[in-house]
Amino acid sequence: MDVCDDGSVRRAVTSVYQKAGAIDVLINNAGLAYVATVEDMTMEDWRRQFETNFFGAVRVTQAVLPKMRERRSGRIVMISSVSGLVTPPTQGAYSASKHAMEGLSNALRHELYPFGVKTILIEPGYIVTNIQQTAVQVAQPVPGKDQEWAVRQSVCGSWSGAKSSRAKSKTTPEDCARVILKAIQAPVPRARYGVTPLATTLKWAKRLLPDNAIDAMIRRRYGITREE
Repeated sequence: MDVCDDGSVRRAVTSVYQKAGAIDVLINNAGLAYVATVEDMTMEDWRRQFETNFFGAVRVTQAVLPKMRERRSGRIVMISSVSGLVTPPTQGAYSASKHAMEGLSNALRHELYPFGVKTILIEPGYIVTNIQQTAVQVAQPVPGKDQEWAVRQSVCGSWSGAKSSRAKSKTTPEDCARVILKAIQAPVPRARYGVTPLATTLKWAKRLLPDNAIDAMIRRRYGITREE
């Protein structure tokens, strides 16, 4: 289905009900990432980022919830990100969409509690998938924005080599799938499941360290310095 299209979502959900009779689990995994500074992104790009990552999840969730509530059973799995906890440079739009997913999931967890429908957040860190290459492709330099583009190049450079260095990424999409399956099968699932060591580390760092310490770590990682 196209999660950005109401008709497409309705047709797909109706088709599943006709073939299977019920939907036990919904995994909201559709997403894309823009690599650009907040200043450089057009409003249309911002809307596309949220239409896929956030409104798409809302659209599909709304389509399946009525019958889940009627059956008093079901699980909504939201694929968030470590970027829903901290925000690297040039990932403001992507990170904002994942922060929104976190807030949406928190609300659903309370709203659906009386009906026995569980809402679960999956929070991966860096995992090599097609999203990195797509992000590099949509990132284009903006004339006269040398400093912003330098920051963006740093991020794109680390992502563009991801496909050739898959061995360096210890966590695979299959590892993430196993975590999702564990969350689906758990009698009493947790509200959140981290996937990578980075996700676990940053989750605790966010709780224990002040913001300026985390900011300093991120700036060192991407080589961001103050202009003289």
